[in-house]
Amino acid sequence: MRTTLTLDDDVAALLKRAMQRNKKGLKEQVNEALRAGLLAAPPKRRKHRTKSYDGGTCLIGSITSISEALAIAEGEDFR
Repeated sequence: MRTTLTLDDDVAALLKRAMQRNKKGLKEQVNEALRAGLLAAPPKRRKHRTKSYDGGTCLIGSITSISEALAIAEGEDFR
């Protein structure tokens, strides 16, 4: 793909130094740097938040007994 790219001055200076250090051309050095940067950066994930809901106080004193909870919720005829 052919494209025009405008670089910030500091990025251009870093690129020139990398080209001299690695003895590579502009195209090769830019492709290598972009590839390394894109592969190293993990994709950003959106945080998922579940809204809380205050249901108030428990209408049943204790829910350790399912039979007791059903009797209170549905009456004594729940069976």
